[in-house]
Amino acid sequence: MRIRGLAIGAVLLTVLGTGCTVERHWGGSTGAGDGPVTIGLVTKTDTNPFFISLRDAASAAAAAHGAELTALAGQFDGDNDGQVRAIENLMQRGVDTILITPSSSTGVLDAIDRARGAGILVLALDTATEPADAVDATIATNNLEAGRKQGAYVRAALGATPARLFMIDGTPGSTVDTFRHNGFLEGIGLTDGDPAIRGREPANGDQHTAQQKVENLLQRTTDVNAVYTMNEPTARGAHAALRGRGLTDQVVMGSIDGGCEGVRNVRDGMFDATVMQFPAKMAEQGVAAAVEYGRTGAKPSGFIDTGSVVITDRPVPGVESQDTAWGLEHCWGDA
Repeated sequence: MRIRGLAIGAVLLTVLGTGCTVERHWGGSTGAGDGPVTIGLVTKTDTNPFFISLRDAASAAAAAHGAELTALAGQFDGDNDGQVRAIENLMQRGVDTILITPSSSTGVLDAIDRARGAGILVLALDTATEPADAVDATIATNNLEAGRKQGAYVRAALGATPARLFMIDGTPGSTVDTFRHNGFLEGIGLTDGDPAIRGREPANGDQHTAQQKVENLLQRTTDVNAVYTMNEPTARGAHAALRGRGLTDQVVMGSIDGGCEGVRNVRDGMFDATVMQFPAKMAEQGVAAAVEYGRTGAKPSGFIDTGSVVITDRPVPGVESQDTAWGLEHCWGDA
C-alpha cells in the first residue's frame, strides 16, 4: 500500500502494529496520551536480510505493546537522501519516536536535530551517529568489539603464518564500517597502511559488488591468505571470486552478521567464522523504549550493547565461540 505524500526514495514497508489510527499533533507526544504510541522505523534498505529481520521484530514488538509502527527504508545502502525524506515523512505524520539505522553517520544529523527539536524521541539502532549524542540513545552491537573478534579469530586460525590480507569494507562514512574495520585490524594485529594489507575495497554491503571488487584485487595479486568481510553478503561475494580462482583452500575468511544463511555458509565451509549479532534485541528494546517514552515521557540515554558471539565449527585457542548448531538455534532471518 502506498500512502499519499510518501517521498521518493523511501519505501513504506509496514504500517500500524494495531488496527486503529490516531491523529497526532506534528512533533509527537512527550507524555501519556489517549491513543496508541506511534513509532517510525527507518532502515538502510528493505532488501538486506538483517534489516528485514529488524523490521519484522519491531513490527511484532509494536503489535505486542499495542503501538503503531510505520516502517520506511532507503532504496539502497548509502541512500542518505532517502532516509532524510523518510524522517521528514514521519515528522509530518506526528510519530512519538523515530528508530533509525543511519546509512551515513553524519548525513542525517540535520533531520534528526529537527525531529528532536519537535519533541520526537530519536534512537539509533545498529549504526551509531557521529557524534553519538546526536540521538537520544543508541541500541546496537558493539561493532568495534565484533570486528575485533573477527580479527582475533583470523589471526589465531593463521597460526604462525603472517597475514596477507584483503579487506572488503562496507559503506564509507558509516560508523559500522569504520568500527568493524578498525576492530578487525586491532584483533589481527595490523594497522592501516601495513604492507600485509594487499588490497582494500568498499562494497556497500552488497554481494555482487564484493565479488567484483575481489575479482579486481585478484587481478593484481593472488598472494593472499586472509580476507576481512564487513558482512555476510560481502563474504559470499568474496567466496565466489576466490572460488573462481581456486583459492578458497588457502584463505581464512571471517565475517559479521549471524543470519541463518550466514551460519549455514560457515557450516558448509564457505567462510570460517562469523560474528553473530542480535537485531531482534535491537528492535525489541527500541520499541520498548519508544512505548515508555510515548506513555510517560521517560527517555533512554547512552549506548546499549546487544552483544555478539563468534560462530564457527573450527574453534581456535583464545577465541570464545559457539558452533553452527548453536548458531542455527539463535540466528535471525529465515531458518
